[in-house]
Amino acid sequence: MKIALAQINPTVGAFEGNAARMLDAYERAAGRGAELVVYPELAVTGYPPKDLLDLPDFIRRNVAALERLAARMTGPGAVIGYVQPAQAGGGKGLYNAAALVDGGRIVSRHYKSLLPTYDVFDEARHFEPAREARVAEFRGRRLAITICEDIWNSSLYEALPRRLYERDPLEELGDQGMDLLIHVAASPYSMGKRGLKAQMYQAVARRWGVPLAHVNQVGGNDNLIFDGWSNVWNGEGAVVAQAAEFEEDLVLWDTEDASPGGPPQSLDDTDQTLYRALLLGIRDYVHKCGFKRVLIGLSGGIDSALTALLAADALGPENVVGVSMPSRFSSDHSRDDAHELAERLGIECHGVPIEPICESFLAQLEPLFAGTELGIAEENIQSRARGNILMAISNKFGWLVLSTGNKSEMAVGYCTLYGDMSGGLSVLADVLKTRVYSLARWINRDGERIPASTITKVPSAELRPDQADTDSLPPYETLDPIIAAYVEEHLGPDQIIARGHDEATVRRVVRMIDRSEFKRRQAAPCLKLTAKAFGTGRRMPIARGD
Repeated sequence: MKIALAQINPTVGAFEGNAARMLDAYERAAGRGAELVVYPELAVTGYPPKDLLDLPDFIRRNVAALERLAARMTGPGAVIGYVQPAQAGGGKGLYNAAALVDGGRIVSRHYKSLLPTYDVFDEARHFEPAREARVAEFRGRRLAITICEDIWNSSLYEALPRRLYERDPLEELGDQGMDLLIHVAASPYSMGKRGLKAQMYQAVARRWGVPLAHVNQVGGNDNLIFDGWSNVWNGEGAVVAQAAEFEEDLVLWDTEDASPGGPPQSLDDTDQTLYRALLLGIRDYVHKCGFKRVLIGLSGGIDSALTALLAADALGPENVVGVSMPSRFSSDHSRDDAHELAERLGIECHGVPIEPICESFLAQLEPLFAGTELGIAEENIQSRARGNILMAISNKFGWLVLSTGNKSEMAVGYCTLYGDMSGGLSVLADVLKTRVYSLARWINRDGERIPASTITKVPSAELRPDQADTDSLPPYETLDPIIAAYVEEHLGPDQIIARGHDEATVRRVVRMIDRSEFKRRQAAPCLKLTAKAFGTGRRMPIARGD
């Protein structure tokens, strides 16, 4: 039997558009002789639908879309992810479901058993867990159909620190006997995750000695990036078919072909992998939110340079506008680097000096600030002037502002509310500064797209004379491992110190991270790339004790 993995890029709530993508893949698969076409989790609605699930009309339109799709699928069968109301006519009491379609009608429905509530997931907020897992009969074969999290609770995986659920749907299905395991997912990309998934799928296929066909969503929805990376593992745990990463794909696999197709691609999170993830995240966020062009403040620094390059590669240079906003403290080389970058990328660039604006601010505040020393408040006026300029241009022309701060700065609060944090999307907010440099060097591997001086110069906010980031922060080579350990690995200060880090530095950095939560709460959405990004997946209180 030929099975098609239909790795599509749905948009949340775009029922007509999602159905059109599904039908296009279905017709192409049918033309290539497929007997079963498999789509990702919640392909009808797009994932994650979040509180749209509270709207009865959303549920009704989802069911209607499924029924229209099923009626048109009279050739190959299909496995379609959708939302099933548990109660007639209701928007409450729902199942995360997969319908098995054959002959133009739904022949069985399968519900997700395990509902994740960690990190960015909040499925128990809306869905009910399946009460049972059932194998389906399809054209002489017994199909086990699992939905994303249902495969994550097995005792087979040594890499998982603990089991989160009492049930194991895989064991329930395996006890019934199966010829093929169909696994549909909407699993977001994060660094380190592919290796774990490969171990899981291999272990499952070997455990029951049957092929495992895994189909994952691809594309960006809000801050989440889905990498696709769909694949088929044979009963010995070898990859026999695989789809592209970070793009839509349609892959056919014949169950009679059990020969290995090579190792799954890109288990390692290389700079190229991150580059492709960021391009997809930018492109889909901008387009799915209805924008065509983006606006970026060009400081001459590496963060704004990398953001502009990624935007130009994702959207086309004609859709990227840069603005240089020098003050008296902006160095000549930073101004030159900003304009040189724009020329190299082929993007539009404008200059708006902020010195008169800052002088006006300071003049108005002079009576109130009299007798005080110049300090951070005056420095941040420059950043806030730049933020206001960018947002004014955005309002005037309808361009989306991309903020350029990195994860290191966001972590310790080395950023200005209503200043450099202004924007509709924070592109690098889950990329540590040391990785920013790594990405920039990788991008320049075959030619100097980012000016070399942008990469080699001492990092500085340039808000006062001779300023350097190390005036306020430890060197990034010291800072970044502490941030990663505390934020992404959830280690406490004593555990981080035990790794060999200086105690005073660790405790200082941890305090800075904790006390900057109020800033991050007001930041633009950031593209998630790590196991723990700032935003919806990290829910820390603002008011807290030490």
